[in-house]
Amino acid sequence: MEEIVVGIDVGTTKICTLVGRVEDGGLLRILGVGIEPSNGINKGVIVDLEAASQVITRSVERAEQSSGIEIASALVSIAGAHVSSINSRGVVGISGEIVDEYDIIRALEAARSVAIPHNREVIHVVQRGFSIDGQDGIRAPIGMHGYRLEVETHIITAAAATVKNLRQCVGAAGVEVQQFVLNPLASAEVVLSNNERQTGAIVCDIGGGTTDMAIYVDGKVWHTMVLAVGGNHLSADIAHGLRLPIAQAEEIKLQQGYAIRAEVGAEDYFDIRPFGEDKAVQINKQELAHIIEARVEEIFELSLQEIKRSGYDGLLPAGMVLTGGTSALPAIRDLANDVLGIPVRIAQPENIVGMVDQLHSPAYSTGVGLLRWALNTEENKIASKQGRRSRKKGEKRMNLDAAKDLFKRLLP
Repeated sequence: MEEIVVGIDVGTTKICTLVGRVEDGGLLRILGVGIEPSNGINKGVIVDLEAASQVITRSVERAEQSSGIEIASALVSIAGAHVSSINSRGVVGISGEIVDEYDIIRALEAARSVAIPHNREVIHVVQRGFSIDGQDGIRAPIGMHGYRLEVETHIITAAAATVKNLRQCVGAAGVEVQQFVLNPLASAEVVLSNNERQTGAIVCDIGGGTTDMAIYVDGKVWHTMVLAVGGNHLSADIAHGLRLPIAQAEEIKLQQGYAIRAEVGAEDYFDIRPFGEDKAVQINKQELAHIIEARVEEIFELSLQEIKRSGYDGLLPAGMVLTGGTSALPAIRDLANDVLGIPVRIAQPENIVGMVDQLHSPAYSTGVGLLRWALNTEENKIASKQGRRSRKKGEKRMNLDAAKDLFKRLLP
């Protein structure tokens, strides 16, 4: 049976539903695309249930029409300032003196049993490493001898009410949520190389409403964070500074925006027609760049504070990988490099074929990353199989062994 995966990137700026299929060599073929301007969502939080439900439904329908595949379940992105994370350790005695899947499951459950408020919901339990009888640095403990197994995990939680609202909006489109995936973890699936994961790097996804970051060290997620600031703040600053409607400010940002004022000529101007005006007005490009630079600099300064607060700022020789729609802003990489003092590169989805005309852009890293997450990540490989009910119209659904799936999902 062909491996069909579906991802819905629910963002502040756009809703992107993608249907994909894995092909020989791990190549991902995009079979269906449904992109709609977002509505009812602000900084990753549902603020208008009906409006958000309608736009998600339209996005899903467009993806179904273009792919010819009925979508009944999908992986869904999640972000917002309500997301938080903690590190937790779980310790269990090894049954039978040899580590098996059951021991790992018990250790993960022990780590997960850390006190979490009733108004929080666990989104991810990410394994960072194992130790047996005090011996650290073990990656694959199954089959090893010992008496005491310890697992170190990174637990990501979100506000339960926000999660329920998002699940309800997706459900209104007739789609069951297989699993929520934090934005930067999804994006990392397509923008971060294995070498960067091992060496130490940070993924920074700057979307419309939020800036989402994940720190990778030794191939594992060590820290995650979400800042409630993004590209829409740039547009709002431009609208305020130049006295323009938000829609026009967004258009100017995309067409004329530049992140470093000093690199823009003082005599460079462009014409705009402000709302309600009869004739065009000239705007100085350097003035525009000044407005943009101040906000972008703030985003990276806040990012740097979070990186230092995590305690892992000295473990990132591979630097930062920038993605998300705002990372397409000219000169943003140079400004990030100046503020952070580490190597910075901009990345977008690669190794995809099919309906990809729009998708070769940093703005779609999370959407494509959701499909890769379903295919590549051991923690979620099973969620994509067990929960998937997307099928070609008229095709019977497949039943899989849930117990076997659970073992695979929890293995490193």
